[in-house]
Amino acid sequence: MPPVPSLPGERVVRALERAGFTLARVHGGHHIMRHPDGRGTTVPVHAGRDLAKGTLRGILADTGLSIEELRKLL
Repeated sequence: MPPVPSLPGERVVRALERAGFTLARVHGGHHIMRHPDGRGTTVPVHAGRDLAKGTLRGILADTGLSIEELRKLL
């Protein structure tokens, strides 16, 4: 498995939007993203901080995207 990139939450939200996800709501610093087919995930967005590797892996698992697909969407 390729290494997980270090990314801030804002970039992940934009990439997910390119993949067809929409912002359902914001709760504090967490953006809840939904896809029309029912998939969903929560992306923590905190200024000046990258997502933890495990958190990003969880987001990818929730969305069904691979690391390569995420890189193409960035």
